[in-house]
Amino acid sequence: MALAEASRREELARPTPFTSAGRHAIGARALAHPVRTLLVVYLVSRVVSLLALWVAATWFQNPAGVGHTEPGLQDMFGLWDGVWYERVAREGYPVQLPVDADTGAVTYSAWAFYPLYPYLVKVVMVTGLPFTVAGGLLNAVLGGAAALLIWAVLRSGVHADRQPQRDRLALVAACLWCFYPTTAVMFKPYTEALAAVLVAGALLLLVRRRYLFVAAVAIPLGFTRGVAPALGCAALIHLVVRWREDRAAGIRPLAGQRASSAVMLGALAVSSVAWPVVAGLVTGVPTAFFDVQAAWGQRPDKGPFVLWFEWAWEGKGLAGVLVLVALVCTYVALVLGRHGRWISIEARAWALAYPLYLFAVVRPITSMWRFLLLDFPLAALVASVAMRTANGQSVVPHWRRRVAVVLAILLGGVFWWTCAFLVYTPWGSFPP
Repeated sequence: MALAEASRREELARPTPFTSAGRHAIGARALAHPVRTLLVVYLVSRVVSLLALWVAATWFQNPAGVGHTEPGLQDMFGLWDGVWYERVAREGYPVQLPVDADTGAVTYSAWAFYPLYPYLVKVVMVTGLPFTVAGGLLNAVLGGAAALLIWAVLRSGVHADRQPQRDRLALVAACLWCFYPTTAVMFKPYTEALAAVLVAGALLLLVRRRYLFVAAVAIPLGFTRGVAPALGCAALIHLVVRWREDRAAGIRPLAGQRASSAVMLGALAVSSVAWPVVAGLVTGVPTAFFDVQAAWGQRPDKGPFVLWFEWAWEGKGLAGVLVLVALVCTYVALVLGRHGRWISIEARAWALAYPLYLFAVVRPITSMWRFLLLDFPLAALVASVAMRTANGQSVVPHWRRRVAVVLAILLGGVFWWTCAFLVYTPWGSFPP
Protein backbone atom coordinates (compact mmCIF):
# COMPACT_ATOMS: atom_id res chain seq x y z
CA MET A 1 0.00 0.00 0.00
CA ALA A 2 2.80 2.41 0.92
CA LEU A 3 4.52 1.72 -2.40
CA ALA A 4 1.29 2.31 -4.32
CA GLU A 5 0.64 5.57 -2.48
CA ALA A 6 4.16 6.82 -3.18
CA SER A 7 3.73 5.95 -6.86
CA ARG A 8 0.44 7.85 -7.01
CA ARG A 9 2.01 10.94 -5.41
CA GLU A 10 4.88 10.77 -7.89
CA GLU A 11 2.42 10.56 -10.79
CA LEU A 12 0.48 13.58 -9.50
CA ALA A 13 3.68 15.59 -9.09
CA ARG A 14 4.85 14.86 -12.63
CA PRO A 15 4.57 17.96 -14.87
CA THR A 16 1.81 17.89 -17.49
CA PRO A 17 0.81 20.46 -20.10
CA PHE A 18 -2.04 21.49 -17.82
CA THR A 19 0.16 22.36 -14.82
CA SER A 20 2.38 25.40 -14.36
CA ALA A 21 5.49 23.22 -14.24
CA GLY A 22 4.38 21.46 -17.43
CA ARG A 23 3.86 24.70 -19.27
CA HIS A 24 7.28 25.96 -18.16
CA ALA A 25 8.86 22.70 -19.34
CA ILE A 26 7.20 22.98 -22.76
CA GLY A 27 8.32 26.60 -23.03
CA ALA A 28 11.88 25.70 -22.08
CA ARG A 29 11.99 22.97 -24.75
CA ALA A 30 10.59 25.38 -27.33
CA LEU A 31 13.25 27.98 -26.55
CA ALA A 32 15.97 25.32 -26.51
CA HIS A 33 15.00 24.28 -30.07
CA PRO A 34 13.64 27.48 -31.64
CA VAL A 35 14.10 26.44 -35.27
CA ARG A 36 12.22 23.19 -34.75
CA THR A 37 9.53 24.98 -32.76
CA LEU A 38 9.02 27.64 -35.39
CA LEU A 39 8.86 25.14 -38.24
CA VAL A 40 6.26 23.09 -36.35
CA VAL A 41 4.18 26.23 -35.75
CA TYR A 42 4.57 27.18 -39.41
CA LEU A 43 3.33 23.74 -40.50
CA VAL A 44 0.33 24.11 -38.20
CA SER A 45 -0.38 27.49 -39.76
CA ARG A 46 -0.33 25.85 -43.21
CA VAL A 47 -2.90 23.31 -42.06
CA VAL A 48 -5.07 26.12 -40.68
CA SER A 49 -4.71 28.03 -43.96
CA LEU A 50 -5.76 24.98 -45.97
CA LEU A 51 -8.77 24.53 -43.71
CA ALA A 52 -9.71 28.19 -44.18
CA LEU A 53 -9.39 27.80 -47.96
CA TRP A 54 -11.60 24.70 -47.86
CA VAL A 55 -14.24 26.53 -45.82
CA ALA A 56 -14.10 29.45 -48.26
CA ALA A 57 -14.46 27.13 -51.26
CA THR A 58 -17.26 25.06 -49.74
CA TRP A 59 -19.49 27.75 -48.26
CA PHE A 60 -18.44 31.13 -49.68
CA GLN A 61 -17.15 30.73 -53.23
CA ASN A 62 -19.74 31.64 -55.87
CA PRO A 63 -19.91 29.02 -58.66
CA ALA A 64 -19.89 31.84 -61.22
CA GLY A 65 -16.35 32.67 -60.17
CA VAL A 66 -14.94 29.23 -60.96
CA GLY A 67 -17.08 28.17 -63.91
CA HIS A 68 -18.79 25.11 -62.43
CA THR A 69 -21.46 24.36 -59.86
CA GLU A 70 -19.39 22.74 -57.11
CA PRO A 71 -16.39 24.90 -56.10
CA GLY A 72 -13.66 22.94 -54.35
CA LEU A 73 -10.37 23.55 -52.62
CA GLN A 74 -8.41 23.23 -55.86
CA ASP A 75 -10.34 26.16 -57.34
CA MET A 76 -9.04 28.58 -54.70
CA PHE A 77 -5.40 28.49 -55.76
CA GLY A 78 -5.64 30.03 -59.23
CA LEU A 79 -8.05 32.89 -58.63
CA TRP A 80 -7.25 36.61 -58.82
CA ASP A 81 -3.69 37.66 -59.72
CA GLY A 82 -2.53 34.07 -60.00
CA VAL A 83 -3.97 34.18 -63.53
CA TRP A 84 -1.57 36.97 -64.46
CA TYR A 85 1.47 35.31 -62.90
CA GLU A 86 0.65 32.12 -64.80
CA ARG A 87 0.43 34.14 -68.01
CA VAL A 88 3.89 35.57 -67.32
CA ALA A 89 5.31 32.11 -66.65
CA ARG A 90 3.82 30.63 -69.82
CA GLU A 91 3.87 33.53 -72.28
CA GLY A 92 6.19 36.20 -70.92
CA TYR A 93 5.41 39.90 -71.40
CA PRO A 94 3.80 41.59 -74.42
CA VAL A 95 6.27 43.73 -76.36
CA GLN A 96 3.41 45.84 -77.70
CA LEU A 97 1.73 47.59 -74.77
CA PRO A 98 -1.97 46.52 -74.86
CA VAL A 99 -4.53 49.31 -75.25
CA ASP A 100 -8.29 49.46 -75.00
CA ALA A 101 -9.86 49.04 -78.46
CA ASP A 102 -12.54 51.67 -77.77
CA THR A 103 -10.66 54.39 -75.91
CA GLY A 104 -7.07 53.80 -77.00
CA ALA A 105 -5.93 54.06 -73.38
CA VAL A 106 -3.39 51.65 -71.94
CA THR A 107 -5.24 48.72 -70.37
CA TYR A 108 -4.50 45.75 -68.11
CA SER A 109 -1.42 43.69 -68.95
CA ALA A 110 1.26 41.51 -67.40
CA TRP A 111 3.61 44.50 -67.09
CA ALA A 112 2.01 45.36 -63.74
CA PHE A 113 3.46 42.14 -62.27
CA TYR A 114 7.10 41.61 -61.36
CA PRO A 115 8.90 38.73 -63.11
CA LEU A 116 11.16 36.93 -60.62
CA TYR A 117 8.50 34.87 -58.85
CA PRO A 118 6.65 33.54 -61.94
CA TYR A 119 9.95 32.65 -63.58
CA LEU A 120 11.01 30.73 -60.45
CA VAL A 121 7.71 28.87 -60.62
CA LYS A 122 8.45 28.14 -64.27
CA VAL A 123 11.66 26.44 -63.16
CA VAL A 124 9.70 24.27 -60.71
CA MET A 125 7.24 23.45 -63.51
CA VAL A 126 10.06 21.58 -65.28
CA THR A 127 9.15 18.70 -62.94
CA GLY A 128 5.80 18.45 -64.73
CA LEU A 129 3.75 20.14 -62.02
CA PRO A 130 0.99 22.55 -63.11
CA PHE A 131 1.53 26.23 -62.37
CA THR A 132 -0.72 26.56 -59.31
CA VAL A 133 0.74 23.45 -57.63
CA ALA A 134 4.32 24.48 -58.40
CA GLY A 135 3.63 28.00 -57.13
CA GLY A 136 1.97 26.76 -53.95
CA LEU A 137 4.81 24.35 -53.14
CA LEU A 138 7.42 27.01 -53.81
CA ASN A 139 5.59 29.44 -51.54
CA ALA A 140 5.25 26.82 -48.81
CA VAL A 141 9.05 26.45 -48.72
CA LEU A 142 9.68 30.18 -49.02
CA GLY A 143 7.19 30.92 -46.24
CA GLY A 144 9.06 28.63 -43.85
CA ALA A 145 12.36 30.28 -44.77
CA ALA A 146 10.79 33.70 -44.24
CA ALA A 147 9.57 32.74 -40.75
CA LEU A 148 13.09 31.65 -39.77
CA LEU A 149 14.66 34.82 -41.14
CA ILE A 150 12.09 36.98 -39.38
CA TRP A 151 12.89 35.23 -36.11
CA ALA A 152 16.61 35.81 -36.70
CA VAL A 153 16.05 39.53 -37.35
CA LEU A 154 13.87 40.02 -34.27
CA ARG A 155 16.22 38.19 -31.90
CA SER A 156 19.15 40.41 -32.88
CA GLY A 157 20.06 42.77 -30.04
CA VAL A 158 22.26 45.07 -32.14
CA HIS A 159 21.00 48.67 -32.04
CA ALA A 160 18.21 47.70 -29.63
CA ASP A 161 17.48 48.18 -25.94
CA ARG A 162 18.59 45.43 -23.62
CA GLN A 163 15.88 42.84 -23.14
CA PRO A 164 16.53 39.65 -21.11
CA GLN A 165 13.52 37.95 -22.70
CA ARG A 166 14.43 38.89 -26.28
CA ASP A 167 14.68 35.27 -27.48
CA ARG A 168 11.25 34.45 -26.09
CA LEU A 169 9.69 37.59 -27.57
CA ALA A 170 11.29 36.97 -30.96
CA LEU A 171 10.11 33.37 -31.11
CA VAL A 172 6.55 34.25 -30.11
CA ALA A 173 6.49 37.15 -32.60
CA ALA A 174 7.68 34.94 -35.47
CA CYS A 175 5.05 32.34 -34.55
CA LEU A 176 2.33 35.01 -34.51
CA TRP A 177 3.49 36.21 -37.94
CA CYS A 178 2.75 32.71 -39.27
CA PHE A 179 -0.90 33.30 -38.34
CA TYR A 180 -1.24 36.80 -39.79
CA PRO A 181 -4.81 36.94 -41.20
CA THR A 182 -3.67 36.96 -44.85
CA THR A 183 -1.31 34.01 -44.43
CA ALA A 184 -3.44 31.81 -46.72
CA VAL A 185 -2.21 33.91 -49.65
CA MET A 186 1.12 32.10 -49.35
CA PHE A 187 -0.59 29.01 -50.77
CA LYS A 188 -1.46 30.96 -53.90
CA PRO A 189 0.96 31.92 -56.70
CA TYR A 190 1.61 35.38 -55.25
CA THR A 191 4.92 37.12 -54.43
CA GLU A 192 4.45 37.62 -50.68
CA ALA A 193 6.54 34.66 -49.53
CA LEU A 194 9.47 35.45 -51.84
CA ALA A 195 9.35 39.14 -50.93
CA ALA A 196 9.30 38.28 -47.21
CA VAL A 197 12.41 36.12 -47.64
CA LEU A 198 14.28 38.86 -49.49
CA VAL A 199 13.25 41.69 -47.14
CA ALA A 200 13.96 39.76 -43.93
CA GLY A 201 17.22 38.43 -45.38
CA ALA A 202 18.32 41.92 -46.40
CA LEU A 203 17.52 43.33 -42.95
CA LEU A 204 19.42 40.52 -41.23
CA LEU A 205 22.45 41.15 -43.45
CA LEU A 206 22.14 44.87 -42.77
CA VAL A 207 22.18 44.31 -39.02
CA ARG A 208 25.32 42.19 -39.46
CA ARG A 209 26.95 44.88 -41.66
CA ARG A 210 27.26 42.64 -44.71
CA TYR A 211 26.64 45.46 -47.13
CA LEU A 212 27.70 43.74 -50.34
CA PHE A 213 25.34 40.86 -49.58
CA VAL A 214 22.54 43.37 -48.97
CA ALA A 215 23.28 44.77 -52.43
CA ALA A 216 23.11 41.25 -53.88
CA VAL A 217 19.68 40.72 -52.31
CA ALA A 218 18.42 44.16 -53.34
CA ILE A 219 18.63 43.44 -57.06
CA PRO A 220 16.30 40.39 -57.11
CA LEU A 221 13.98 42.26 -54.72
CA GLY A 222 13.60 44.91 -57.43
CA PHE A 223 12.15 42.23 -59.72
CA THR A 224 9.87 40.80 -57.01
CA ARG A 225 8.07 43.71 -55.33
CA GLY A 226 8.35 47.49 -55.46
CA VAL A 227 9.50 47.91 -51.86
CA ALA A 228 13.18 48.81 -52.30
CA PRO A 229 12.63 52.53 -51.43
CA ALA A 230 11.44 51.53 -47.93
CA LEU A 231 14.39 49.16 -47.53
CA GLY A 232 16.67 51.98 -48.67
CA CYS A 233 15.32 54.13 -45.82
CA ALA A 234 16.23 51.39 -43.35
CA ALA A 235 19.73 51.17 -44.83
CA LEU A 236 20.23 54.94 -44.59
CA ILE A 237 19.12 55.01 -40.95
CA HIS A 238 21.46 52.11 -40.18
CA LEU A 239 24.40 53.97 -41.73
CA VAL A 240 23.58 57.20 -39.87
CA VAL A 241 23.41 55.33 -36.55
CA ARG A 242 26.65 53.51 -37.25
CA TRP A 243 28.38 56.72 -38.32
CA ARG A 244 27.44 58.36 -35.02
CA GLU A 245 28.52 55.31 -33.03
CA ASP A 246 31.89 55.18 -34.79
CA ARG A 247 32.51 58.86 -34.16
CA ALA A 248 31.53 58.50 -30.50
CA ALA A 249 33.99 55.60 -30.19
CA GLY A 250 36.76 57.73 -31.70
CA ILE A 251 37.21 55.64 -34.84
CA ARG A 252 36.88 56.53 -38.51
CA PRO A 253 33.19 56.22 -39.47
CA LEU A 254 32.44 53.18 -41.66
CA ALA A 255 36.12 52.30 -41.64
CA GLY A 256 36.87 49.75 -44.35
CA GLN A 257 33.25 49.62 -45.51
CA ARG A 258 32.63 52.96 -47.15
CA ALA A 259 32.85 51.51 -50.65
CA SER A 260 30.60 48.55 -49.82
CA SER A 261 28.03 50.81 -48.17
CA ALA A 262 28.01 52.98 -51.31
CA VAL A 263 27.50 49.87 -53.45
CA MET A 264 24.60 48.84 -51.19
CA LEU A 265 22.88 52.21 -51.51
CA GLY A 266 23.46 52.20 -55.26
CA ALA A 267 21.97 48.71 -55.58
CA LEU A 268 18.90 49.77 -53.58
CA ALA A 269 18.48 52.80 -55.82
CA VAL A 270 18.73 50.64 -58.94
CA SER A 271 16.30 48.14 -57.42
CA SER A 272 13.76 50.91 -56.85
CA VAL A 273 13.49 51.70 -60.55
CA ALA A 274 14.72 48.51 -62.27
CA TRP A 275 11.40 47.01 -63.33
CA PRO A 276 9.75 50.26 -64.50
CA VAL A 277 12.90 50.97 -66.55
CA VAL A 278 12.85 47.47 -68.09
CA ALA A 279 9.16 47.82 -68.93
CA GLY A 280 9.83 51.16 -70.59
CA LEU A 281 12.78 49.88 -72.62
CA VAL A 282 11.04 46.73 -73.86
CA THR A 283 7.74 48.38 -74.81
CA GLY A 284 9.24 51.62 -76.06
CA VAL A 285 6.93 53.58 -73.73
CA PRO A 286 8.97 55.14 -70.89
CA THR A 287 5.99 55.28 -68.55
CA ALA A 288 4.65 51.81 -69.46
CA PHE A 289 4.74 50.37 -65.94
CA PHE A 290 2.97 53.35 -64.41
CA ASP A 291 0.43 53.51 -67.24
CA VAL A 292 -0.52 49.88 -66.64
CA GLN A 293 -0.70 50.50 -62.89
CA ALA A 294 -3.01 53.44 -63.55
CA ALA A 295 -5.33 51.12 -65.47
CA TRP A 296 -5.78 49.26 -62.17
CA GLY A 297 -6.52 52.53 -60.39
CA GLN A 298 -3.10 53.30 -58.91
CA ARG A 299 -2.54 57.05 -59.21
CA PRO A 300 0.58 58.13 -57.27
CA ASP A 301 0.69 61.21 -59.53
CA LYS A 302 -2.07 62.73 -57.38
CA GLY A 303 0.46 63.11 -54.56
CA PRO A 304 1.55 61.08 -51.51
CA PHE A 305 -1.16 60.21 -48.99
CA VAL A 306 -3.77 62.28 -50.87
CA LEU A 307 -5.93 59.33 -51.92
CA TRP A 308 -6.11 58.05 -48.34
CA PHE A 309 -7.23 61.40 -46.95
CA GLU A 310 -9.78 61.71 -49.75
CA TRP A 311 -11.08 58.23 -48.94
CA ALA A 312 -11.36 59.01 -45.22
CA TRP A 313 -13.06 62.38 -45.89
CA GLU A 314 -15.53 60.96 -48.38
CA GLY A 315 -16.37 58.08 -46.05
CA LYS A 316 -16.76 59.79 -42.67
CA GLY A 317 -15.79 63.43 -43.14
CA LEU A 318 -13.58 65.04 -40.53
CA ALA A 319 -14.12 62.12 -38.14
CA GLY A 320 -12.73 59.73 -40.75
CA VAL A 321 -9.62 61.85 -41.24
CA LEU A 322 -9.07 62.12 -37.49
CA VAL A 323 -9.41 58.35 -37.05
CA LEU A 324 -6.93 57.74 -39.88
CA VAL A 325 -4.42 60.15 -38.34
CA ALA A 326 -4.94 58.64 -34.88
CA LEU A 327 -4.28 55.10 -36.16
CA VAL A 328 -1.08 56.18 -37.89
CA CYS A 329 0.12 58.09 -34.81
CA THR A 330 -0.65 55.13 -32.55
CA TYR A 331 1.34 52.79 -34.77
CA VAL A 332 4.30 55.19 -34.92
CA ALA A 333 4.19 55.59 -31.14
CA LEU A 334 4.29 51.81 -30.70
CA VAL A 335 7.28 51.45 -33.00
CA LEU A 336 9.24 54.29 -31.37
CA GLY A 337 8.01 53.64 -27.83
CA ARG A 338 8.74 51.05 -25.18
CA HIS A 339 7.13 48.19 -27.10
CA GLY A 340 9.34 48.76 -30.12
CA ARG A 341 12.68 49.52 -28.53
CA TRP A 342 13.57 45.86 -28.02
CA ILE A 343 13.65 45.48 -31.82
CA SER A 344 16.75 46.48 -33.77
CA ILE A 345 16.81 49.96 -35.27
CA GLU A 346 16.89 48.44 -38.76
CA ALA A 347 13.66 46.50 -38.18
CA ARG A 348 12.03 49.57 -36.63
CA ALA A 349 13.08 51.67 -39.59
CA TRP A 350 11.47 49.13 -41.92
CA ALA A 351 8.37 49.07 -39.69
CA LEU A 352 7.97 52.81 -40.23
CA ALA A 353 9.20 53.22 -43.80
CA TYR A 354 7.26 50.36 -45.40
CA PRO A 355 3.69 51.18 -44.24
CA LEU A 356 4.24 54.91 -44.80
CA TYR A 357 5.55 54.15 -48.28
CA LEU A 358 2.43 52.09 -48.98
CA PHE A 359 0.16 54.88 -47.78
CA ALA A 360 2.09 57.31 -49.96
CA VAL A 361 1.88 55.41 -53.26
CA VAL A 362 -0.99 52.90 -52.99
CA ARG A 363 -4.63 53.89 -53.17
CA PRO A 364 -7.08 52.66 -50.48
CA ILE A 365 -7.75 49.06 -51.52
CA THR A 366 -8.48 45.86 -49.64
CA SER A 367 -5.14 44.45 -50.87
CA MET A 368 -3.49 46.53 -48.13
CA TRP A 369 -4.29 43.68 -45.73
CA ARG A 370 -2.10 41.44 -47.86
CA PHE A 371 0.63 44.03 -48.40
CA LEU A 372 1.07 44.39 -44.63
CA LEU A 373 2.16 40.76 -44.43
CA LEU A 374 5.64 42.15 -45.15
CA ASP A 375 5.42 44.44 -42.11
CA PHE A 376 6.60 41.65 -39.84
CA PRO A 377 7.74 43.99 -37.00
CA LEU A 378 4.01 44.45 -36.43
CA ALA A 379 4.00 40.91 -35.00
CA ALA A 380 6.83 41.94 -32.67
CA LEU A 381 4.79 44.88 -31.39
CA VAL A 382 1.77 42.65 -30.81
CA ALA A 383 3.94 40.10 -28.98
CA SER A 384 5.39 42.82 -26.76
CA VAL A 385 1.99 44.31 -25.89
CA ALA A 386 0.62 40.86 -25.10
CA MET A 387 3.58 39.53 -23.13
CA ARG A 388 5.10 42.44 -21.25
CA THR A 389 4.14 44.86 -18.51
CA ALA A 390 2.76 48.28 -19.38
CA ASN A 391 6.20 49.87 -19.04
CA GLY A 392 7.74 47.22 -21.28
CA GLN A 393 10.31 46.16 -18.70
CA SER A 394 9.50 42.51 -18.06
CA VAL A 395 7.41 39.59 -19.27
CA VAL A 396 4.30 39.04 -17.17
CA PRO A 397 3.79 35.60 -15.53
CA HIS A 398 0.47 35.00 -17.33
CA TRP A 399 1.79 35.92 -20.81
CA ARG A 400 0.71 32.55 -22.22
CA ARG A 401 -2.97 33.29 -21.61
CA ARG A 402 -2.63 36.70 -23.21
CA VAL A 403 -0.83 35.29 -26.24
CA ALA A 404 -3.53 32.62 -26.51
CA VAL A 405 -6.17 35.36 -26.73
CA VAL A 406 -4.18 37.11 -29.47
CA LEU A 407 -3.77 33.82 -31.33
CA ALA A 408 -7.52 33.16 -31.15
CA ILE A 409 -8.17 36.59 -32.67
CA LEU A 410 -5.62 35.92 -35.43
CA LEU A 411 -7.21 32.55 -36.21
CA GLY A 412 -10.57 34.25 -36.56
CA GLY A 413 -8.88 36.77 -38.83
CA VAL A 414 -7.44 34.02 -41.03
CA PHE A 415 -10.89 32.53 -41.65
CA TRP A 416 -12.56 35.93 -42.05
CA TRP A 417 -10.04 37.28 -44.58
CA THR A 418 -9.85 34.03 -46.54
CA CYS A 419 -13.62 33.66 -46.80
CA ALA A 420 -14.22 37.35 -47.51
CA PHE A 421 -11.44 38.18 -49.95
CA LEU A 422 -9.91 35.08 -51.54
CA VAL A 423 -13.25 34.07 -53.02
CA TYR A 424 -14.16 35.53 -56.40
CA THR A 425 -17.51 36.71 -57.77
CA PRO A 426 -17.24 38.33 -61.23
CA TRP A 427 -19.67 41.15 -60.51
CA GLY A 428 -18.84 42.09 -56.96
CA SER A 429 -15.65 41.02 -55.18
CA PHE A 430 -12.96 42.95 -53.37
CA PRO A 431 -9.40 42.04 -54.42
CA PRO A 432 -7.21 40.22 -51.88
